[in-house]
Amino acid sequence: MSTVECEQQESGWGILEELPGDPMIWVLIFSELVAFGLFLGAFSVSRAIHPTLFAAGQSALDSNLAGLNTVVLVTSGWAAAKATKAARAGERPVARYWIFGAMALGGLFIAIKIAEYAEEIGRGVGLETSPFFTLYFLLTGFHLLHVGLGIVILAVVCRRAGISGVETATAFWHMVDLVWIVMFPILYLVK
Repeated sequence: MSTVECEQQESGWGILEELPGDPMIWVLIFSELVAFGLFLGAFSVSRAIHPTLFAAGQSALDSNLAGLNTVVLVTSGWAAAKATKAARAGERPVARYWIFGAMALGGLFIAIKIAEYAEEIGRGVGLETSPFFTLYFLLTGFHLLHVGLGIVILAVVCRRAGISGVETATAFWHMVDLVWIVMFPILYLVK
């Protein structure tokens, strides 16, 4: 057995040690991806069973606001990646600047999503309107919760802006981005 294999076997993390950040964040990320995958699977099966109902629900959504939110969240992921690059270079003040930018854009995402919810609720649309809206609000609300959690994680690591902390927070933030990039077309665009 090679030295590397022995070290991996001793730590118990194996391939997780190859990923940036704390290995436990990857356990969380993989479990969250499974949860979102199950939600999106339920949404897709329900759409196949009730295509007319889901088409009507989808047509009531504001895809322009959701598209803007996609740009905002992807840009925040770019800012988080810049923070990681700065932290790796030992430039903590620069890393903090980019982390703050990612957090601010995350806050903008939340504000836009709340405005979208307010518009929908103002039209009388809610959790019990139809199976489409039940799943829509559950999926987007669960994602919104993760955006908020991601902002908290970014804020916690912002003070020290050390490499491991920034990599850990950025990995979680990219998971939030990835989930939205998958959710956006499924909820708003795919007919």
